Amino acid sequence: MNQTFSKAPRAAALALSAAVAATPMLALAPTAALAVPAGGYADLVEAVSPAVVFIEVTAKQQSAQIQQQLPPGMPEELRRRFEHMLPDQPGAEATPRQGLGSGFIISEDGQIVTNHHVVAGAETVTVKLADGRSFDAEVVGSDAMTDIALLKVKADVDLPKVDFGTSKTLRVGDEVVAVGNPFGLGGTVTSGIISALSRDIQAGPFDDFIQTDAAINRGNSGGPLFNNDGEVVGVNTAILSPGGGSVGIGFSVPSDLVQTIVADLADDGLVERGWLGVQIRQMTPEVANVLGYDEPRGAVIEAVSEDSPAAKAGLKKGDIILSFGDTEVDDLRDLTRAVATTTPETAAEVVVLRKGSEQTLDVTVGTLEPKPA
Repeated sequence: MNQTFSKAPRAAALALSAAVAATPMLALAPTAALAVPAGGYADLVEAVSPAVVFIEVTAKQQSAQIQQQLPPGMPEELRRRFEHMLPDQPGAEATPRQGLGSGFIISEDGQIVTNHHVVAGAETVTVKLADGRSFDAEVVGSDAMTDIALLKVKADVDLPKVDFGTSKTLRVGDEVVAVGNPFGLGGTVTSGIISALSRDIQAGPFDDFIQTDAAINRGNSGGPLFNNDGEVVGVNTAILSPGGGSVGIGFSVPSDLVQTIVADLADDGLVERGWLGVQIRQMTPEVANVLGYDEPRGAVIEAVSEDSPAAKAGLKKGDIILSFGDTEVDDLRDLTRAVATTTPETAAEVVVLRKGSEQTLDVTVGTLEPKPA
């Protein structure tokens, strides 16, 4: 679905906890206050740590011309995430760069989950286990929109693994544990609580992050966030930080979404998404007031792509999409997710408000072309 998303300016830089590019300065971080389970987290950590891995990546460093295409002052972590999406210039020279990240094994035959931005553009990927074993890894598939990637290693014996738990039942205040390799310090464990749910940090159209105060830093990217049962409930992905280090505001991709993406990647290395073919914006409070709504709702169509599923269904500029299938559209993300998770070539009913009256249209969803990795 073609959409326009505006990014609001921030006083603090949104830093993706990605690869370590330079030796960091050590700083004392604030400790989160929470009720630690009787006996602490030692048993949990002992059980899950063997399946948490340290990832080393060699990737092509983008040339100076690419760097100049990115906004000045962009945090280094964000720069590393987006620079590979830009076209290189003819004759530009590129040099290898090293990167570090985290991941976790989800199957005994060597499937590993990490972040897309950890392995984006990778020429080589090496996975190191807590017991010292090291494996070359293959990138099975990677999804930039959710920042999730699936790796595969070959081992002669079964590997330790961890299981997913559901993120649907998480509550604000639940205790969580993060395990990863911040600044290359393998097997680092931090704890905290769920600070908020369904956070939109404007990193992409599918933002639905878990916010936690468990310390997450550079190198934690792709590592697991565990509940007290030792189940993975999130993949640590980003931090909000003025200086690049943890200030107790970290973000994780919810496990329910991760499992869906991983299943698609394991199938054929791709995530297939539905496509409608509209550009949309949020309804303004003024329009909502005129229409008699208590607050803005729906998605206002600004443009309809030629020969798109939306055009064929009769959707028009100025229509306000109120629902798509069984999903009520209260904000733009509702429509984005509903369309994206609809199987291509599937029919769906779309309810729109047009010139003051509701109309129901039938649309056959198309296939969203994947963006280059």
